[in-house]
Amino acid sequence: MGPISPEGNASRETPAKGPLSGILVADFSRILAGPYATMMLADLGADVIKVESPAGDDTREWVPPRRGDVGTYYLGVNRNKRSIALDLSDARDQAVAHALAERADVFIQNFRPGGLARFGLDYESAARRNPAIIYCSISGFGAGRGASLPGYDLLVQGMSGLMSLTGAPDTPPFRSGISVFDVFTGLHSVVGILAALHHRDVTGEGQHIETNLLSTALSAMANQTSAYVAGGVVPHRMGNSHLSLFPYEPLATGDGDLIIAAGNDRQFRMLAAALGAPELADDERFRSVGQRNDNREELRPLLLERLATRPAQEWFGILTEAGIPCGPINDVRGGVELAESLGLEPVVMTGDVPTVRNPIRMSATPPRYELPPPALNADGDDIRAWLGFGPGRENPAP
Repeated sequence: MGPISPEGNASRETPAKGPLSGILVADFSRILAGPYATMMLADLGADVIKVESPAGDDTREWVPPRRGDVGTYYLGVNRNKRSIALDLSDARDQAVAHALAERADVFIQNFRPGGLARFGLDYESAARRNPAIIYCSISGFGAGRGASLPGYDLLVQGMSGLMSLTGAPDTPPFRSGISVFDVFTGLHSVVGILAALHHRDVTGEGQHIETNLLSTALSAMANQTSAYVAGGVVPHRMGNSHLSLFPYEPLATGDGDLIIAAGNDRQFRMLAAALGAPELADDERFRSVGQRNDNREELRPLLLERLATRPAQEWFGILTEAGIPCGPINDVRGGVELAESLGLEPVVMTGDVPTVRNPIRMSATPPRYELPPPALNADGDDIRAWLGFGPGRENPAP
């Protein structure tokens, strides 16, 4: 592998391509929110240097599942990056980190608020060395009175109210099946970074971006949060039912559940006809969205009676042909196989590691899949040399 070019391009074999080509990202984040954000940037052509402690990103050892000796969690959010291991408590490694921050267009970190100040890598210190830097801080609960609270997705799912909405009315609260707010916070961080880069292109000014999991959670819960802040209603667990729509949930058929989503009056009329009960759409109790919502417990058994006459796959074909949104409940394998059957090509290889395709499609500058998730410190010597340091922890080259 050759050294990083002076322009900061980041491919072990070919120059970086994409709309963010030439943007250097110093990634001091770990676990999920930050690494997911930097992978999105890297896919779009940014040169991402992943800075890890000598022990490495925790997710390398979050197993099972694993591929070889590495956790698939780590592999899922770290492609298209280079890795350097730095002990920030060591003065020589601090010097490398400072040199990287001086060159970076973007600096992203998810230490606890204030945690990098003792190493001279907080926003104020970085901006003194590099006034044009776009510095993104990710935390769990912000840098104010919540600064001392640990920012784990599970905690935020509970403390934000999401878990109170997840599960059936007679079950305990459940967490989401994914670390939903870590991912959403990563995406919000990318939006902020891209906006700040555009602003810098116009004004030359760098700036500090701050995102946190709790604020992201309250925004991402959208209609549920709005129910409280705009309507004074505290939403509650409804299982798979929707607060404002019916039918919009899995319903039992002759041999299993099928998700049916009739989101407006036209779709409900189509559903009633397809079920052989067009009179339901003219029933005064069910004519409008609000009426169906108010009378869902009367409507549900009428729908279930008709759905019980055929198996789920048969209804899927009938309702899809009629233009009614519906679908089976797949496991993850089924979801990947569905995307493959639809020609979405969900799996891409980065080296010998299969990863999930970036969901963004771009006609002129598509995402790239050039670098597999790096081994710990795989690029340390090249990065040090590029920054003017010798290999290992030597002082800057003369």
